[in-house]
Amino acid sequence: MAKASFSQATWLVAEREMKTFVTTKGFWIGFLATIVGLFALTILPTVFGGDDPKVAAVGSAVQVVQGKQLDVREVADVATASELVRDDEVEAAIVPDGSGIKVLALNDPPDDVISQLVAAPPVELLDASEVSSGQRSVTVVVFGLIFLMFGMGGAAIAQSTVTEKQTRIVEILVSTVPVRALLAGKILGHVILTLGQVVVLALTAPIALRVAGQGELLAVVAPALGWFVPFLMLGFVLVSSMWAVAGALVSRQEDLGSTMGLVMLAVMGPYFAVQFFFENPTVLAVLSFVPFTAGVAMPVRMFAQQAQPWEALASLGILAATVTVILLIASRLYTGSLLQTGGRVKLSRAWAPAE
Repeated sequence: MAKASFSQATWLVAEREMKTFVTTKGFWIGFLATIVGLFALTILPTVFGGDDPKVAAVGSAVQVVQGKQLDVREVADVATASELVRDDEVEAAIVPDGSGIKVLALNDPPDDVISQLVAAPPVELLDASEVSSGQRSVTVVVFGLIFLMFGMGGAAIAQSTVTEKQTRIVEILVSTVPVRALLAGKILGHVILTLGQVVVLALTAPIALRVAGQGELLAVVAPALGWFVPFLMLGFVLVSSMWAVAGALVSRQEDLGSTMGLVMLAVMGPYFAVQFFFENPTVLAVLSFVPFTAGVAMPVRMFAQQAQPWEALASLGILAATVTVILLIASRLYTGSLLQTGGRVKLSRAWAPAE
């Protein structure tokens, strides 16, 4: 019987991985949790409000805002109020405008402030943006959640690798297929599963946005989604290879926690970094070129129209190059540690050439 080629062996392993995981309850529970989380994080920000909006008030406008659910700061003149808005110390400024009042805001109309006024006054935007901060916030939540869920889902690769070592099935597998084909097959199988889940989420997201009252966001988010998918796939390959190494370095499920720290940081770091800094264009621009955070940061910048297509292509190229390097390193470490049993395998020992 002819030995299977590398591509055939890779596909056989990928098929085995997919069949194994789609028949487990954990896979479906995790996927359903992702969908529920998508709805929750899309809808909850519109249900629960925060503290009273901070506003600056000038002269006669102070009387208008008295008794409203606003955190009012009285200032002497319009120039001072405008400066507070630009410095992001207040959300908006309410100033006299002839016989009435006017609201000064930086980028977007402050709907939560305007709703507190008896009649909606004229709104003058000091630096108008194409996409509102509310829309950016929803997009960051959705993109970040998907990246986080799929990145953590890659832990299944580490768990399956440890299981194969612990049960010694791996010795049978490597006698049939090359070790590198085993690694490639595991990653390929989970990439295909992830693509399938992305398709389902792409069909679910419009429903979640409409329920949240963000239906108009669909037309705006579609171009950014086109960038998000390739970034997500490359980012998933990046962390998947790291998950595989984390599993190959230990021989028992109980020891897996000792090798997961760096990988979890690579997965959770981008989510929290973009959540914290998505309103800071300078920091977000830097994050969009860092391979581990680019998967969320660059699509968000494209959605907010803060980046040019060439920037996205450059970031994608940097990410692809990083994925290639990490895959080569992971392949060496995976090959060097897969058949070593006992305690945790040191990286230096895994990297050493086979004797």
